[in-house]
Amino acid sequence: MSEQTIEATALWEKYADKALAGELLTMEESLSVLYAKDDQLLPILQAAFRVRQHYFGKKVKLNMIINAKSGLCPEDCGYCSQSIVSNAPIEKYTMMKKEVLVAGAKEALARKAGTYCIVASGRGPTEKELEEVIEAVKEIKQDLKMKVCACLGILRDDQAERLKEAGVDRYNHNLNTSKDHFSNITTTHTYDHRIQTVEKAKEVGMSPCSGCIVGMGETHEQVVQIAYALRELDADSIPVNFLNSIKGTPLENLQELNPRYCLKVLALMRFINPSKEIRVSGGREINLRYLQPLSLYPANAIFVGDYLTTEGQAANVDHQMIEDLGFEIEECAL
Repeated sequence: MSEQTIEATALWEKYADKALAGELLTMEESLSVLYAKDDQLLPILQAAFRVRQHYFGKKVKLNMIINAKSGLCPEDCGYCSQSIVSNAPIEKYTMMKKEVLVAGAKEALARKAGTYCIVASGRGPTEKELEEVIEAVKEIKQDLKMKVCACLGILRDDQAERLKEAGVDRYNHNLNTSKDHFSNITTTHTYDHRIQTVEKAKEVGMSPCSGCIVGMGETHEQVVQIAYALRELDADSIPVNFLNSIKGTPLENLQELNPRYCLKVLALMRFINPSKEIRVSGGREINLRYLQPLSLYPANAIFVGDYLTTEGQAANVDHQMIEDLGFEIEECAL
């Protein structure tokens, strides 16, 4: 091993030491992870795994999404096939009935998912939509041992409290990208709207879930900024999505990611948010491809099954991937 390689490996281990000590990497240190040569990928992942293992051992949390309401959205998010500016040929329907949402929870358990995520398109829930979700959550929490996450858009003051009272454990509202890049992706609501919704969820006692989408034309510096912002927000769960450029969306021709860079982003997220659930999310299969198993060295959670309007890897394949790594699926702890 060359002296240069030894020095580089020691640097990544230093970052792991800082993360474990609760110290924040500087912008320069953070960028060095993203700009690292590919021959440094394995040492970076090893250092990130040391942090991950400290907090989570070899356990992997499984989450499952149900697309409770599809399309029909007035927002103009450039990455989303459900937005008003999208021409993607997706299925469109109003909020699912309680019985369908409850059946989805049972399917999540069958896939060994400890968290069931009820996701609905739109700026925020109407009263009727909110009631449908609330009634479903009450039944799920009464009959099934699992956590429930809701992702219904921007919340009004009383809505967060009602979801919490119904039994919702976690609320998701992704920041998606850095504050100074946000208006390049979405103009119908602001970055601050998203911050405010996450804060509302925290105020009523729901666990905050907020993450990002990487690959939307942002700079490396902006990737670091979103990692810092999620640390400041103190999100318990951080879904890291990698852009799946869907035909018919404004970002359909944007394909700037490769598997090695995606893994470096996940390692950086672990260094900056050492004790948090880092979840490899949308675009995992498309962007990580054959390197998917390596993502669980920095990350400790994945989605099983399909996403909102795109297909995911079969649950049994994910289960086998986890077993082949020598890791184990974490049982739901309520």
